[in-house]
Amino acid sequence: MKSPSLVLLLLSPFPALASGWLLIQPYLLPVVSVLSIMALVLAHLSLVRMRRYQHRLEQSEERLRLSLWGSGDELWDWDIEQGQLYRSSSWHQPLEKPDNAQQFPPNKSEIHPQDLDRVTRALEQHIHGITPIFEASYRIKAADGQWLWVLDRGKVVHLNEEGKAVRMTGTLKNIQQLKETEERLGLFARCLENISDAVLVCDTNFVVVEVNPAYQNITGKNREQVLHHLFELPLYPARFLHEIRQTLFEQGYWSGEIEEKRQNGEIFQAELSFDVIRDDEGMVQQFVAVMSDISERKRREAELNRLADTDTLTGLPNRSRFSNHLTQLVKEQVPHALLVFDLDNFKKINDSLGHELGDTLLCRLAERLSHFIRFKAKLYRLGGDEFAVVLENTNDIHSITSLAKELLKQINQPFFIEQHELAITSSIGIVMYPEDGLDPQALLRNADTAMYHAKNEGANRYLFFNDSMNKLAVKRLQVENLIRHGLKEDYFSVFYQPKMDIVTGQLVGMEALVRFITPKKGVISPASFIPVAEETGQIVEIGEVVLQKTCEDVKRWIDQGLFHGRVAVNLSAKQFMLPFLCEQIDDILQRSELPSYHLELEITEGTVMQSPKLAIDTMKKLRARGIHLAMDDFGTGYSSLAYLKQFPLNTLKIDKAFVDDMTSARGRNMVDTIVTIAHNLNLTVVAEGVETAEQLQQLKQLRCEILQGFYYSKPLSAAEFAAFLKQQKQQKPKLAAVHA
Repeated sequence: MKSPSLVLLLLSPFPALASGWLLIQPYLLPVVSVLSIMALVLAHLSLVRMRRYQHRLEQSEERLRLSLWGSGDELWDWDIEQGQLYRSSSWHQPLEKPDNAQQFPPNKSEIHPQDLDRVTRALEQHIHGITPIFEASYRIKAADGQWLWVLDRGKVVHLNEEGKAVRMTGTLKNIQQLKETEERLGLFARCLENISDAVLVCDTNFVVVEVNPAYQNITGKNREQVLHHLFELPLYPARFLHEIRQTLFEQGYWSGEIEEKRQNGEIFQAELSFDVIRDDEGMVQQFVAVMSDISERKRREAELNRLADTDTLTGLPNRSRFSNHLTQLVKEQVPHALLVFDLDNFKKINDSLGHELGDTLLCRLAERLSHFIRFKAKLYRLGGDEFAVVLENTNDIHSITSLAKELLKQINQPFFIEQHELAITSSIGIVMYPEDGLDPQALLRNADTAMYHAKNEGANRYLFFNDSMNKLAVKRLQVENLIRHGLKEDYFSVFYQPKMDIVTGQLVGMEALVRFITPKKGVISPASFIPVAEETGQIVEIGEVVLQKTCEDVKRWIDQGLFHGRVAVNLSAKQFMLPFLCEQIDDILQRSELPSYHLELEITEGTVMQSPKLAIDTMKKLRARGIHLAMDDFGTGYSSLAYLKQFPLNTLKIDKAFVDDMTSARGRNMVDTIVTIAHNLNLTVVAEGVETAEQLQQLKQLRCEILQGFYYSKPLSAAEFAAFLKQQKQQKPKLAAVHA
């Protein structure tokens, strides 16, 4: 401040002003002091306000920093002109720092190559003012080399005088977990969209919340029709859904097969399952249901069951269904009758006319019986030509007999198949529950027993089962088991009956006869075991044993000089029909080293007439090997003379029945006829069962060449026959001297 004297000196050229100054000079100092104080106060207030603003700014920055840190977002600031990028680096998983912030985008090197073009376009559009903000989600490389999904959002905050963006700021959010959750949800959504099963979500009152497209495909009801409506099963009472709801709350799960109606009214079968959806506290919030259309599967199952229970040839219920039905009847103790029948001599039809025609016959028979009201839904095919009829809730003999007679009548009517008229017969076995058996196996076994007895009594008839039949069946089973044990333990041996020249009385051959001798039961009669062996097929193995032992015995006697003739061995029908018969005989002859011309095979006329053409082929193969062939039991069957002359035979054997009947003129004439036929066919004749001198003289008069029977010798064991051969050898020189 200038001094008063200086002020007066300065104002001296201006007297008026100087006088004024003098007037205000006393007041100037207080005013200046007041103004100075006021200025100081104002300065202090301004400083306080500035400090408060600075504090608030620091608080705001702190809140922003804490918010960014708490949110996990990263703050970035991009100086576009300078090419500098600032990051707050608030992430727990730091990002890889860009190697060159002047590139575009500034973090280009960190962005996944597949996302780079999309991010670049979004950033360019915002910088050029096309979009109000920049926003992009993409993958960015973390410091550990892993790719993270981020949400990048920013905005241009400063433009230059030319309107060009020079500064931009924003945030970077880690959305990796969100993206993974989103992908999982997307996957689940795609699965629900594309799954073939219907999925339905409803609340706990079965009000529909959501359905997938498959629901419409299966039910025909679109989403709008069912949304916010009550889920219903119209084919079931209301309590059914109530029971499902109760089960869901108790167990958390329900599953079952139902019938449902489509929108068009069509009924379909479905597999329906419900599960509960719980909240974080474990409370049930919704139900989710999965529905599968199983109509086609059920149709296939029904068809498979039908095929499993149906005979493929005739279309009748098969043995499996029969067994189930019979088991159910026995379980429920329902009185019923069982009729089991097969066709008499059906095998001959197959062998002579072919299996195809035989199958056609079975189909025609099944069709005929199925259309007859009394057999409808009662008839079963058990296998082969064997059938069964089950009559429920009856044990009335009259009704059962009436049906059996009707069954025979229907079967006896001729069938016309492929220009053949077939007249067939049947044998029927009948049992009743509970009188004839208390379980299905016993009933069927006893019915079979009665059927076989009906067949043995002449066929084309029916028989009721009785206890005597059961005893015979048990005995037959015992014999079958005994045969099986005998084959295993070598209880079968061979006996030999001599064949003698009717003129010289010398041995010319012998017949091998099987004997079954057991340690405990002794000798088992051939009449007991041979029919059983034929039926079970065990005769094939027995025949092989007999042939092997016979060839070995004969070879030994030839080597000892005791025998030079031919041994006859019987072939059963089953043996003769073996496809490898010739090879089997070749093998046995080779092992025993027996020349084939020492072997003669005896075949019954019944065997060869089962299939004459096949028999002729087999016989020719045997003759080509040097083996002699004899027809056994000639005249007891039904052989045709037209075939007889075609058979490559060496010998014809006269059955014992004809020899025994020679006491009558008719019987002698019959034997004479057989001998004449044989001689005309250039065959040797052998008479079986010769027991008396009278029979011998009669056969000699009828010009029969060879005799066999008890008149000369009973069948002998191998040791006994060896002694017989030695005796014959000693007598031979004496007989030669007598004839000389």
